[in-house]
Amino acid sequence: MKINKNYENLEQSYLFSTVAKKVNEFTAKNPDKKVIRLGIGDVTLPLCKAVIGAMHKAVDEMGVQATFRGYGPEQGYDFLREAVKKYYLSHGVELELDEIFISDGAKSDLGNILDLFSQDNTVLVPDPVYPVYVDTNIMAGRKVVFADANGENCFLPLPDKGVKADIIYICSPNNPTGAAYNKEQLKKWVDYARELGAVILFDAAYECFIDDNSLPHSIYEIEGAKECAIEFCSLSKMAGFTGTRCGYTIVPKALGKLNKMWLRRQTTKFNGVPYIVQRAAEAVFTEDGQKEIKENLNYYKENAKLISETLKRCNIWHVGGKYSPYIWLKCPNNMTSWEFFDYLLENAQVVGTPGSGFGKNGEGYFRLTSFGSKENTREAMERFEKLFM
Repeated sequence: MKINKNYENLEQSYLFSTVAKKVNEFTAKNPDKKVIRLGIGDVTLPLCKAVIGAMHKAVDEMGVQATFRGYGPEQGYDFLREAVKKYYLSHGVELELDEIFISDGAKSDLGNILDLFSQDNTVLVPDPVYPVYVDTNIMAGRKVVFADANGENCFLPLPDKGVKADIIYICSPNNPTGAAYNKEQLKKWVDYARELGAVILFDAAYECFIDDNSLPHSIYEIEGAKECAIEFCSLSKMAGFTGTRCGYTIVPKALGKLNKMWLRRQTTKFNGVPYIVQRAAEAVFTEDGQKEIKENLNYYKENAKLISETLKRCNIWHVGGKYSPYIWLKCPNNMTSWEFFDYLLENAQVVGTPGSGFGKNGEGYFRLTSFGSKENTREAMERFEKLFM
C-alpha cells in the first residue's frame, strides 16, 4: 500500500477548523461571554415556505407505492433540470437539458471535476482565493500558479498573457473579497482561455446577490464562454440549502468530450441527489419560491449594508457587501490577519475569518459575512464602534 504523498503538501489545518478551535478554546475559558460569529458563510434563515411545502409533498409521495421513487438519474430529474434551464433563460442564456447536471453542491463538483483533467495541467487561481480550489489541486499533485488580486486592482485580477495555464478558476461575486467582474472584464478572461486552449472553472455560487444588470449572473452571458467554461452553482446561499445540499454544474457540449466525460464520471461515482431534495429545489425556481428567497436575500443584503456603514464610520477600508454576502476589510493599525482575529475575539467577542487563510495576498485583511441574524449583526457592529470609533 502506498499513500498519496501530495496530501503532505497541504497546510496542516484547514482554515475554518483553526477558527473553530480558537473560538472553542475562548468560550471554554469565558462561558459568560456571548460570542457573535460572522465568520463561516453559513446561512441562518430557514428554508422558505414554497420549498418546505414541496419537500413535505415529496415525503408523502415516498410513502405511497404508486409514487415511491428509488434510484434516480445520476444527472438529475428532468423536472429540476427544466427549472434550471428556465432560470438561465431569464438571464439570456440558452442551455440544452443534457448540459445541466444536478449535484449535492458546488464544493463537491469543483473538486470532482478534476477527475476529467490530467495531473500535468497547470492551474491558475486568484490570490486570495477560496481554499478548496488550491487544496484539491495540491491533493492531485498539480502545479498551481496565482493571479494577484489586491487593492490596486480592486481584487479583480485580469489575465497576464505572460502566464500560461490550462485550468483557470474564477469566482464572481468572489469569495472571500465580495468583488464582482463586469462583462468586459470577464470577456478578457474568456478570450485569454480560448487563446490558450484552457478551461475556466467558473464558480457562480453567489450570483443570486447580483441586482445590477451590468454584471453577469453567468459566464455564459459572455460570447465564446461555452467553448471554454464549466459553470458551478449552488442553492446553498440562494435558498438556504447549506444543510439540504443541492447544486448544479453546467458542462456545455461546445466543450467537446468534457460533457460526455462528466456524464460518465457522474454515472460511475455518483448516485444522484435524493428525490425529496430535488423536488424542494424545483420549488426554488417557482414564482412563489423566487419571491420568498429574494426576501431572505434582502435580509442578508441589509446586514451587509449595516456592516459596510459601520466600517465607514470607523474609517476602516473595505470592499464587497454590495453584490455579495462577504465584506473584505483591511485590518486596522497594521495588524496581521490572525492578530486582528485574536484582538476582535478577545475585546469584542466577534468572530470573522482571517484573510491570510485565503492566500498570501489576504495577509492584513479580514472577512466578515452578512449571514448572521439581524440582531446579532447589529450588536456586533455596536461592539465594533466601541472599539474603533
